[in-house]
Amino acid sequence: MKLLHVPLLVLGMMIAGQGFAATAQQEKMKTCNADATAKALKGDERKAFMSTCLKAKPAATQQEKMKTCNADATTKALKGDERKTFMSDCLKKK
Repeated sequence: MKLLHVPLLVLGMMIAGQGFAATAQQEKMKTCNADATAKALKGDERKAFMSTCLKAKPAATQQEKMKTCNADATTKALKGDERKTFMSDCLKKK
């Protein structure tokens, strides 16, 4: 009976992993669709927009933002509260 649990667990994990991947794609589709609707795009213009939008790479990750802002703050030799303020502003706008 215990031998049956392991394959079922592995199968369940594989199915769950596919579900998460589909969710990310679905979210991207929702966002692109909402943007196309907001711009009142129709027909070929909408198709072209959706194609471009869905192919676009996602925005920079939080880690990438942090690295860039940290490097900028270091270049500017910022310290203490001045650095905190800079980092906060930098992370909000990128």
